[in-house]
Amino acid sequence: MPRELPSRRITVARDSHLRLMRFFEESRYFERYGDPESLFLAMGDPHELPPAGYVEAIREQLEPRRPTWFSYKTSIPEAQEVVATSLRRWRGLPFEAADVALTTGAFGAIAAAMTALLDPGDEVIINTPPWFNYDGMALARSAVPVKVPTRADFDLDLAAVEMAITPATRLVIVNTPNNPTGRVYPAATLEALAELLTRASARHGRTIYLLADEPYSRLVFDGRPFVSPSAFYPDTVITYSYGKVLLTPGQRIGWLASAPAMAEGRRLALREAVQMAQIVNGFIFPNAVMQYALPKLDALSIDLAALQRKRDRLVEALRAAGYELQVPEGTFYLLPKSPIADDWAFCRLLAERGLTVLPGSVCEAPGTFRIAFTATEEMIERAIPIFTAGIDRCRNGDLGAV
Repeated sequence: MPRELPSRRITVARDSHLRLMRFFEESRYFERYGDPESLFLAMGDPHELPPAGYVEAIREQLEPRRPTWFSYKTSIPEAQEVVATSLRRWRGLPFEAADVALTTGAFGAIAAAMTALLDPGDEVIINTPPWFNYDGMALARSAVPVKVPTRADFDLDLAAVEMAITPATRLVIVNTPNNPTGRVYPAATLEALAELLTRASARHGRTIYLLADEPYSRLVFDGRPFVSPSAFYPDTVITYSYGKVLLTPGQRIGWLASAPAMAEGRRLALREAVQMAQIVNGFIFPNAVMQYALPKLDALSIDLAALQRKRDRLVEALRAAGYELQVPEGTFYLLPKSPIADDWAFCRLLAERGLTVLPGSVCEAPGTFRIAFTATEEMIERAIPIFTAGIDRCRNGDLGAV
């Protein structure tokens, strides 16, 4: 009997997203999106207009200069050079423009990296709690996700990573600053990880690549330095999205870059492999206008000081109400502990008062919930009494039918 659609790989990948799909259904996300009265603090959505200069940078590129202005585009050399120059200045490493691939956000960059590097059966180490799409993307490429919990302070558990490595390990994913925890991994941890991966690659006679997923790398608080794993480990590919620093996730542009210290032969092979991966994944290059606008977009950012004030306001209010949480060092998420073990039930309790947050179980952090503080200050002030009432109800055992 012929097999029915969909494919086995996409079915397995879909099953890895059931928690997220359940959240979208229960929260009525797509029905309520954009409702000005809604306190939707579950996702990193924009609730304010984009940074000054953003629209103008794109508008300037809408008028064609020549007949080929809107022709097929892979990575435009001028856009590649913008990224490489920015990285050289920011990271202090000699990035080359040819090693930068322009992508449809970090999502597209991760897809290209996985397609270029993974064969069926290859293992991908994912530190948990993770961004909720890594395992599905690995499964869609017939790779095997291997989950490794982080430590209690959300730093990488290097001993656990080392124990998880096998001859089949091909890729280790490090997301810094981390979504959902907000942890920025320190240089000492990343340097030790590089030494660990170098030893393991030599032991198994096979290169283990490190995917440094860094879409929040410009959203780091308290003057804290950001250090990329690429500073220590040569076989690193970096993925990045402008949708975070500009808070414009619907305008898809990002990049994938190979670490400058990667062996030349490997870098040259990876350039070709990544471009082919972008083509076979559905031509996942940013559109021409976004690439033309990149020289100005790369220089823009949302107001980091205002974002930090929102973080501080929520941390102060939640702790005063009795919540347990660590202060995020980067990103725009908080991950407090739920006052009851069932984080789904607690999130439903908040939803009764019109406040939507993400159950921690969706991102493999049961017993917590994630708050996105991309909301306006007015939304945050309206949300604080609901957070306080929610924990009070739990203390009083007044949970009703939740």
